[in-house]
Amino acid sequence: MERLTDPFARAITYLRVSVTDRCDFRCSYCMDEGTRFLPRRDLLSLEELDRLCTAFVGLGVKKLRITGGEPLLRRNVMSLFRALARHLETGALRELTLTTNGATLPTHAADLAACGVKRVNVSLDSLRPDRFAAITRRGDLAAVLAGIAAAKTAGLRVKINTVALRGVNEDELRDLASWAGAEGHDLSFIEVMPVGEMPMTDRAATFLSLAEVRARLSEHLTLSDLPETTGGPARYARAAETGQKIGFITPLSHGFCESCNRVRISATGTLYPCLGQEGGTDLRGPLRGSESDTTLITAIRAAIARKPQGHDFGYGATGISGRVGRGMNHTGG
Repeated sequence: MERLTDPFARAITYLRVSVTDRCDFRCSYCMDEGTRFLPRRDLLSLEELDRLCTAFVGLGVKKLRITGGEPLLRRNVMSLFRALARHLETGALRELTLTTNGATLPTHAADLAACGVKRVNVSLDSLRPDRFAAITRRGDLAAVLAGIAAAKTAGLRVKINTVALRGVNEDELRDLASWAGAEGHDLSFIEVMPVGEMPMTDRAATFLSLAEVRARLSEHLTLSDLPETTGGPARYARAAETGQKIGFITPLSHGFCESCNRVRISATGTLYPCLGQEGGTDLRGPLRGSESDTTLITAIRAAIARKPQGHDFGYGATGISGRVGRGMNHTGG
């Protein structure tokens, strides 16, 4: 079957799939305290998610990331991982992974490893219990650290994703890098993006350029640029003192669209070819409208044909441009 390629000759090999909009945290830059979640009937079933992911694998997707909300809150979500593991066994899929807040990893880490998951991304914006609780509004730092430890025990590689927030956690970013290095974890810093439910004036006020973050880190770490890329948003450097890889995800201060190889699907089955552009394609209708995948694949190809050349994130004088949604700031690759 002909592989997916967008109008700018970029092969689409990376799919991010949200399995739920629900989360047990309410991170200030991501989700409003009073968020109302979607009716469960609007979400794709686990069987539909498997079918959809399988269609993308057949079209050349090699990396599949499960996201949320918090994906491990989805009831019976491990059955989806077990189903998707068959594509790892055949070699059709190169990597199956997820992004999580880590709080329930003690329950799931061993099962994830048994399904062929090799690494996980864990969102962690502070190592101070009171600050962590304030940022997440209800998160327990001890539970997340226990989850990270459980993942490590299970043999999973852990990459920490940290959103850099001016006036919030900028004074401990060096400490986070040192802690991650000592624990053997890679780390990606992320600029706060114009997505989620934080008021736009607050979002602009907390924006911290990663050029500034890197300059501060370089006062204490020897950082050497790495040529590797995942086709995604991160640019990587190696810290000589710890050996860890540090990523810098810069959707605002430095574009990364020229090599974009990814698309995203919401928990309701909407395909978004670009995080920073309005407009998506409904795949739930084709999924539920026919047992054949012909219509579904036609809809997928049509959506990829509309993938834009780049996003339009930006903090301007009159506000912020970009698509608003939940759970999308921890976007590490």
